[in-house]
Amino acid sequence: MRKVRILTVLISALIFCCWGSVQAQPIENELYLITPVSKDVHDPVLKAFDEYARKKWNIQVKTSAIPKGTPVAYGQILEWKGNPQADIFWGGEGTLFDDLAAQGLLEKIQLPQKTWDEIPASIGKPVPLPLKDPKGFWVGTMLEPYGIIYQPKLLKRLGVEIKDWDDLLNPKLKGQIAQCTPDRSSSSHATIEVILQTHGWDKGWAWLTRLAANTGIFTARSRDVPSVVAKGEFAVGFGVPSYMAFAEVLGGYDVMYVYPTNAYLTPEPMAVLKGAPHPRAAHAFIEFLVSEEGQKLVSQLGVYPITAKYKVQGPPGSNQEKAVAFTGGMRSFFDIPVGNVYDVKLAGEKKRIEEVNAYFRKEITEKHKDIVKEK
Repeated sequence: MRKVRILTVLISALIFCCWGSVQAQPIENELYLITPVSKDVHDPVLKAFDEYARKKWNIQVKTSAIPKGTPVAYGQILEWKGNPQADIFWGGEGTLFDDLAAQGLLEKIQLPQKTWDEIPASIGKPVPLPLKDPKGFWVGTMLEPYGIIYQPKLLKRLGVEIKDWDDLLNPKLKGQIAQCTPDRSSSSHATIEVILQTHGWDKGWAWLTRLAANTGIFTARSRDVPSVVAKGEFAVGFGVPSYMAFAEVLGGYDVMYVYPTNAYLTPEPMAVLKGAPHPRAAHAFIEFLVSEEGQKLVSQLGVYPITAKYKVQGPPGSNQEKAVAFTGGMRSFFDIPVGNVYDVKLAGEKKRIEEVNAYFRKEITEKHKDIVKEK
């Protein structure tokens, strides 16, 4: 009997010690993202977070990302129903994050108040574009325009110059434009919304139909758009995130980028999923990414800091200076007037999202061959 009591005491002590150890650990040693942000950005950021955790807590963090286009990732999170297989949702249009928060599928962000306050509530005129959720369920992590990538040699051969959206309608570009469909890419969806909200529903679709007449390919993923342009298979890419275009520059390709009038500027929202298996690591990751160290890291990758506190700058020849040259000398979106017509309240309605995607599928994708023949 005495042996049993001793054994019970030892087991209890062991359980207590193990439990105490888990509780004392500041973050878990695993972290998983579901994200449309391509590996050009999420790979180096996850690697840097692991190094940061080793230095700060002496914890090696196993990290991984589930790459999904924003609409697909959003659907996956709905299917998980609060039992997610990832900790963080990162990237795309903030409206989808608002919808997930409304359905109780996001946790509130845990950031020091000073850090939260340094991120502006919005950017852009005449329509302010939110950079964080007033209710605290998501926060912007970096600024990145959805613009136009082009192949300079091909454009010169075609005798075309591109400075703004309407230049894409030049008949000389017939068959030379690459784009992704809006139901597979939030960058395409947001850019189409910019066109619709600039011109209105009927004139906007007429504009997009003319663009379709010049379109040579609808790619399977938004990441494929800059790739086919960089390889010279097509001259121009529509609705391309700046970092995807810059990744092609870092890969040695000769491409250029245009930030057109009122182009959608995503804050690349980030949120912790309700029921995340590693919530402390998730919140620590967000705090790392919006810190000076995290913002300096992403500024090497073709995106811009989320606050006016930091700018894209580095020594001569650095990736930061290459990025500045690539986007026409800009170091911060808080140094320039930012135009925005994208209305979150209009574009974010689920009915509107489905309506835009369905219209594009029926009137653009399915009729593409006929549109090309008619023009």
